[in-house]
Amino acid sequence: MSDQTNGCRVWSGGRLVIASHNQGKVREIGALLAPFGADVVSAAALGLPEPEETGLTFAANALLKAHAAAAASGHPSLADDSGLSVAALEGAPGIYSARWAGPKKDFALAMHTIEEKMRGKTDRRASFHCALALAWPDGHAELVEGRIDGTLVWPPRGNQGFGYDPVFQADGHDLTFGEMAPDDKHAISHRAIAFRQLVARCFRTK
Repeated sequence: MSDQTNGCRVWSGGRLVIASHNQGKVREIGALLAPFGADVVSAAALGLPEPEETGLTFAANALLKAHAAAAASGHPSLADDSGLSVAALEGAPGIYSARWAGPKKDFALAMHTIEEKMRGKTDRRASFHCALALAWPDGHAELVEGRIDGTLVWPPRGNQGFGYDPVFQADGHDLTFGEMAPDDKHAISHRAIAFRQLVARCFRTK
């Protein structure tokens, strides 16, 4: 369901597909959607294939995944493309953040890979980026982006969150994302920053 407000399409209830096979992302996005009465289902639960992420930006890949899920499911679909960019590695792993974890999604391996590449480097600045795309089966889509800056820590700290969370400490905070309670992370994360923009544009509280 949808209507139009100020040129932006507003999702107003019903089934909403989260276009992801990453259960950590599905849980986090589901928690953010809870106030809006969405009938949430993941692409994995629907048996939808994961499209090849051929985009060269987070935004391009988010749109690609959202459009693919909306077309395949016949329902509005929300896709996230996000990742970690490390200043001393010229922005890597960036859009390839998940690929650094390999086919087994081994983020412990990915974090070790980053730390190995950081040997001899003193600049430990990093940032998390998120693009969120909400697409409808008719091809319309809305796109927003969020970013949070911070520092890489080593060794990893905490077992909350997922992905690179245990090695990322946001500016102004003493805990890594891996140590933060979910609600605390949801209040400040790159995904939360993007989601607040999407809510302002496309959602109404129930």
